[in-house]
Amino acid sequence: MKPRALAVVLAVLVLMFAAACGASNSSGERATNTEPRNGTDQAAPSTAREHDTGVTERQDTTVDQISTFALDVDTASYGYAKQVLKEGRLPERDRVRPEEFVNSFRQDYREPEGDGFSVQMDGARMPGNGTALLRVGLRTRAAQAQARRPANLTFVVDVSGSMGEPGRLDLVRDALHELIGQLGSGDQISIVAFSDQAEVVLSMTPATEKDELNAAVERLAVQASTNLEAGLTSGYAEAAKAFRPVATNRVILLSDGLANNGDTSWQGILERVEENAGKQITLLCVGVGRDYGDQLMEQLADNGDGAAVYVSSVDEARKVFVEQLATTLDLRARDAKAQVVFNPSTVESYHLIGYENRRIAAEDFRDDSKDGGEVGPGHSVTALYEVRLRDGASGQLATTTVRWQDPDTRDPGEVTRSLESADLAASPWREPSPRFQVDVAAASFAEYLRTGETLAGTGVGELAEHAAWLAASTEDPAVTELADLITRALSLR
Repeated sequence: MKPRALAVVLAVLVLMFAAACGASNSSGERATNTEPRNGTDQAAPSTAREHDTGVTERQDTTVDQISTFALDVDTASYGYAKQVLKEGRLPERDRVRPEEFVNSFRQDYREPEGDGFSVQMDGARMPGNGTALLRVGLRTRAAQAQARRPANLTFVVDVSGSMGEPGRLDLVRDALHELIGQLGSGDQISIVAFSDQAEVVLSMTPATEKDELNAAVERLAVQASTNLEAGLTSGYAEAAKAFRPVATNRVILLSDGLANNGDTSWQGILERVEENAGKQITLLCVGVGRDYGDQLMEQLADNGDGAAVYVSSVDEARKVFVEQLATTLDLRARDAKAQVVFNPSTVESYHLIGYENRRIAAEDFRDDSKDGGEVGPGHSVTALYEVRLRDGASGQLATTTVRWQDPDTRDPGEVTRSLESADLAASPWREPSPRFQVDVAAASFAEYLRTGETLAGTGVGELAEHAAWLAASTEDPAVTELADLITRALSLR
């Protein structure tokens, strides 16, 4: 057979296989424990290009019908954007990650019965342009603070010169005092401070010794330059020394992320963090400061099997270390990944909003040696897709599967759910639940900040009006703040 003819035959076979995959998944949800399967997701890696802003272009489903990404519970991008906007500035475009905006808000997903995930799919048509917004919502079962496993926490605190500015080291001290007050009898804390060198301020100490712990926090004082490498190396050494298999072993980095001494090449630091994550010592990055090393902190969290958050006030620190303590410290799922398979007979193309640096090859979805995301109790994870529908399309639109590993046994589990075209609401701003609309508003705001364009066929002025209405209807202070931020951003353009 001639090469050209062979290529045509292969292309037809691929299209037939793609259509069969899209039609074969039945609607509904099922949960199973499965062994890794090789060769079941043999779609080619994404060929998407990215604009200068980092926004991935729309994917043609006849070429790439499968979207796969690691779950992400980071919220630092939105936290930083809030602080910058309140100071009268627009955030840098490359620091705006839509998924972190959306995941900063409370969701309405049902709680699963077991220790895995619930999966929800819903969506809405965008009138007049043949597109729709699809929402994939995942949630883990919540845990009471008293039911969480004991924690070994090693705080690695940046005390370099830049941390002397208001809202940095003073805020870190307040956050640590808040956390110490919440920990129980099974918990332990150690503290490492770093500037040009690292110093063990307090070796692992029971959380019941609150006077000793609070006194150690008060001894934290600003010194010289920032040797992040020395701080993390010393912190992980302390965590390894006191490692307990029955406990959550976590290093918590509190810093502005502005390394300027020691090994400042990211690769060396990231490899060290990843190595310790493999030893079940995870990392939580807590960012502070007006000038903030966002990219480094995010990469540290991703490689350290943890999360990145940003705090700019005592109230936000209290939310992380008090209100969300069990979620912050414990784990429900390791290496969690999501895969969305679009039906090419109903969906012409799709665009995953955000998650640019969390995307993985389709064939790696069931390869449990490939890194995913770590998710704690009671966490919700949301992904939004903008899809172009085929004319007159009806039937199944897409199927979502989430796969994870049990934190202790590493046994894999999966849950699947599908969405039909008949389930789409007529408009993103009328029929869907208020929480769906908040997600659309948050993602659209993020897209406006990084590209100058919004989603859902809505002008930015209309977006501000929708956000104000949602603030009133939900009576949620976080949504009220979102509406205020959108108004501020409009005045700064």
